[in-house]
Amino acid sequence: MDISVRIPPHCRSRPFPITVRPIKIDLRIAKAIARNADCVPEEVARVLTWGADEKVLLLLAAAGWIASRASGEPVRRAGNHVLLVSAASALLPHGLKVLFDQTRPDRRTIVGHFHGVPFSGKPEDAFPSGHALHMGALASAAGPLSKGAREAIRALTVGLSLTRIMVLAHWTSDVVVGFAAGAVLERLLRLWTGYPLRQSGEHDQRRRLRNKAK
Repeated sequence: MDISVRIPPHCRSRPFPITVRPIKIDLRIAKAIARNADCVPEEVARVLTWGADEKVLLLLAAAGWIASRASGEPVRRAGNHVLLVSAASALLPHGLKVLFDQTRPDRRTIVGHFHGVPFSGKPEDAFPSGHALHMGALASAAGPLSKGAREAIRALTVGLSLTRIMVLAHWTSDVVVGFAAGAVLERLLRLWTGYPLRQSGEHDQRRRLRNKAK
């Protein structure tokens, strides 16, 4: 005798996706942007935001990897690392957006669209910001570079991340979480790629051997 109870599909509880709601500061910032937006700055921000797009970054990483093949081991390892980080940071947001649902701020404003705010991506794909995740990974990867290059890259990554807030593609917290997740991802991948290749110890040892030989 079958005593199983058939539960209608609409009554079954599903653990995913988890709905993420914006916090108060997110709402305040989004409302301020929507009220004060202007067509020209919004269009500029929309163009600039392509600088953090995964397709652009993957293309640049692939070109850099090919160019690095003719260089020494440190540069080749850096090329491997950047390519792997770019691929991982492109895949991770898609996986996270399967687990989380959050309505984009541009879908919750009418006033903003009269002021030039565009529509971005899928309506429920706000959390986390994939563009910011890419930028966080790039900012973290710039750590071993010289001070000038490091600061320039990090300023650029922060600026490009902020464009996602300006066009109301993401809430501010989406961008902060995405940027931090990208930095953590890059640091974890260093354990695999061995980036950066530090040769200072080997260089000092060789110098000491040469001095002894003299």
